[in-house]
Amino acid sequence: MRVMVLVKATKDSEAGLMPSTELLTAMGKFNEELVNAGIMLAGDGLKPSSQGKRIAFNGANRTVIDGPFAETKELVCGFWIWQVKDMAEAIEWVKRCPNPMPGPSEIEIRPVFEAADFGAEFTPELAEQEERLRDKIASQQSSS
Repeated sequence: MRVMVLVKATKDSEAGLMPSTELLTAMGKFNEELVNAGIMLAGDGLKPSSQGKRIAFNGANRTVIDGPFAETKELVCGFWIWQVKDMAEAIEWVKRCPNPMPGPSEIEIRPVFEAADFGAEFTPELAEQEERLRDKIASQQSSS
């Protein structure tokens, strides 16, 4: 199963406080363990929401909202995408993660939808389209 592992933002990350060399070293080691175990598919840190935008949808209307965004506890400042056998394995890996922030912090794990989760609504034609898109993405990434 694939999971998205979300590092929740804190006041420090929203203020743009950069991690220490020690934390970057510890995270680099952890990421290397994930890659060597075949778990990590992708991952990156995100800049503060003050540098972001939100687009609100209401029917055909689109409204751009400039950051920063309130409710720091609901924001994300980094992520991984992992391939694990089950949620228990993902939990065990997160428990091994260095604390991603200088103080208290949280990491959230969310399963990624798979084609089978959509049932009959995910027609064979949609499955073929999805496969073509995944193949094209992989091809583009391998040629970069």
